[in-house]
Amino acid sequence: MAATFNATSNPWLDHGDNAWQLSAATFVGMQSVPGLMVFYAGIVKKKWAINSAFMCFYAFAMVMLCWVCFAYQMSFGEQWAPFLGKPGAGSSLSIMGSLSQAYIPTSGVLAAFPMSTLVYFQSVFAAISVILIAGAFLGRMNFLAWMVFVPLWLTFSYTTVCFSVWGGGWLFKAGVLDFAGGYVIHLSAGTAAYVGAWCIGPRLKQDREDFEPNNVPLMLVGAGLLWLGWNGFNGGSPFSAGADSGVAVLNTNICTATSLLTWMCLDIAFFKKPSVIGATQGMITGLVAITPGAGLMAGWGAIATGVLSGTIPWISLNIVGKTKLFSHIDDTLAVFHTHAVAGLLGGICTGLFATIEGCEAFALTTPGGAIAGNWNQVWIQIYSGLFVIAVNLVVTPIILFSIGLVIPLRMSEEDLLIGDAACHGEDAYAFYHDGAKEIDINRTASSASLALKGNTPVEVLG
Repeated sequence: MAATFNATSNPWLDHGDNAWQLSAATFVGMQSVPGLMVFYAGIVKKKWAINSAFMCFYAFAMVMLCWVCFAYQMSFGEQWAPFLGKPGAGSSLSIMGSLSQAYIPTSGVLAAFPMSTLVYFQSVFAAISVILIAGAFLGRMNFLAWMVFVPLWLTFSYTTVCFSVWGGGWLFKAGVLDFAGGYVIHLSAGTAAYVGAWCIGPRLKQDREDFEPNNVPLMLVGAGLLWLGWNGFNGGSPFSAGADSGVAVLNTNICTATSLLTWMCLDIAFFKKPSVIGATQGMITGLVAITPGAGLMAGWGAIATGVLSGTIPWISLNIVGKTKLFSHIDDTLAVFHTHAVAGLLGGICTGLFATIEGCEAFALTTPGGAIAGNWNQVWIQIYSGLFVIAVNLVVTPIILFSIGLVIPLRMSEEDLLIGDAACHGEDAYAFYHDGAKEIDINRTASSASLALKGNTPVEVLG
């Protein structure tokens, strides 16, 4: 006989809230798989399409397992160290624990859905954080080193920031406002990406000079999945299917559209033509910047944030990013500018534009931001952002240098010339021989050796 679940024994369960939370979590998961998978696969050179997508695919799986085994408790459990919860599976793997009512540390209230739903919702946030970092490492990181980096960064960086901001740690107690992860996810990942890119070193010179996307429509498919998936990212963060979810979703789309259009106008003004890649960058910075305050602002605040997120990261990338301070570090997809800069900007905008009503709807006692007369909130947002940056400036290099003692962080020069065929024995597209191709690694490696000597056959570089 099939087991039955007695709903009357769980009067706290709201089926609508539970359904929305699971749906929102799935939307966020789809931002990574397949969203960022196809975005990365399309925006890189053909020879890196498989490796770039596979870095996302692997990270999503590894984070899920680590999350339920110990990382969830380190992020949201009982305090164990100054910046961490006590490791352990706890309710993540226990049947009874998974059926129990979820507790939300950020608001100090019990949710109307089970712990299993909350653990899954938070797991996809953790996964996309690591996957965003991959964007800065594309085109040269050793896949085996990436396999080790993912669980270590999750364990020692993500959980530290997450517990501090969301899990009841010191920044949470200080009153930092981070509605859906502008600091926990984007500022953290963007900083780690930049520092990590320095540790790993740059791509091949010819790849840095010529890195045209191999499939722009595929890249746009990924961008579209990111945009619409963000409705779950921000809309699920109130942990209920209530009015605040609707506000968060609307503000997310208002800010994103404004940011995209602002970025595009700047491209036209300075480069004399609109760029689809530039437009996607403006879209991303808008999504990132609204994340800390999506449900805490009025619509005009979302528009103001969108104008700023389409302007300041544009300046950061296209002007400041061309100076020696930044140009010597090879951040493949400009993750620092689109996530770290936009994430910190969004946090400060939240300190400026958060309303009293928005904070009350999110069950916060914070009396709004500067617009409501609480200028101290801006200062709280600034030093909280600096803490997130500091954690990743310290932890990320330690992790990478430790891995480098055992596993090379970079692929060999020959593998860098070949790409996917050398890394995985596979090719992204086979538009010949009726769609079939036998990948001859030995022949390709021989051609790569000639290329390293200065005699480059046409078929090697793709």
